[in-house]
Amino acid sequence: MKKKNIFFVLFIFLLSTILTACGGGGTNEEGNEGKKDDQFTVAMVTDVGGVDDKSFNQSAWEGLQAFGKANGMEKGSNGYDYLQSKSDADYATNLNTLARKDFNLIYGIGYLLQSAIDEVAQQQKDTHFAIVDSIVEQPNVASITFKEHEGSFLVGVVAGLTTKTNKVGFVGGVEGDLIKKFQVGFEQGVKAVNPKAKVDVQYAGAFDAADKGKQIASSMYGSGTDIIYHAAGATGNGVFSEAIDLKVEDPNRDIWVIGVDRDQHEEGNGKTKDGKEFNVTLTSMVKRVDVAVQDLSERAKKGDFPGGEVIEYGIEEDAIKIATSDGHLSEEVKGKIQEYTDKINKGEIKVSEK
Repeated sequence: MKKKNIFFVLFIFLLSTILTACGGGGTNEEGNEGKKDDQFTVAMVTDVGGVDDKSFNQSAWEGLQAFGKANGMEKGSNGYDYLQSKSDADYATNLNTLARKDFNLIYGIGYLLQSAIDEVAQQQKDTHFAIVDSIVEQPNVASITFKEHEGSFLVGVVAGLTTKTNKVGFVGGVEGDLIKKFQVGFEQGVKAVNPKAKVDVQYAGAFDAADKGKQIASSMYGSGTDIIYHAAGATGNGVFSEAIDLKVEDPNRDIWVIGVDRDQHEEGNGKTKDGKEFNVTLTSMVKRVDVAVQDLSERAKKGDFPGGEVIEYGIEEDAIKIATSDGHLSEEVKGKIQEYTDKINKGEIKVSEK
């Protein structure tokens, strides 16, 4: 009797093992366990700046969180999620990991992921991908781009009208076509309202080197620059740090930072040695990556994924704008911002991209 029981138990065990291996309604260990066939899931892979870079990676994640909340989704493999990249070598690995977990839509945040998206999209043809700030010509990839040069022109107008030294600076992350749009637009905006102003341009060579950003800012402020616009991701945190340190040493000094991608007003908060609060964020060029992520996710969820297309977001889509925290701007400057915004929208001014 005991032998019969043992054989029966072994038979049941072997049968269940075979059924599991054949995929009889279950999900393999790489898939989304418990995911329903009609359940939409979405995830993103950051670049090396990380999800809390206080810039475009963070903005993208905020957009994904907002999309999830609006659709009753939870963070995780059955809803929305992200993987953080610590180095360039992580990009393809992270993308493949999310694809194997059966996410319906996977974002690569930043142009640094362009080659990895291109490679993985060809391997994972049943998965939809989206690249932010670059173009990948694959039928299962949507490419999201922005008119950063136009927003940069507007903060250039702010800098040109606000500077008291006629010296302003631009700190870029990695030099290339994308960040060049920020630089060129900014320079054009400054010169449009203040032809005498000089623009000092320097690149850090990285988007995750706050120490390098601080070093460059120290050199610029030391040479008389009073406003720095950064387009450098987490490297820009060093620019804010240096401006705050200098303001602590000399509270009467006019010294400013122009933020990027998100409203970076809070990054400019500081306190003097006697505890008086101050803020060094003049304004920010807001690039609403969150708006683009929410919009494309909604389209994909409804079955309208624009694979193989390039979607460009700008002022008209409310995806490029000046930050609403404008307490440091004079009424004259605010008026000029609106004036030049109207001129750009009407096509009266063509902002250069390179």
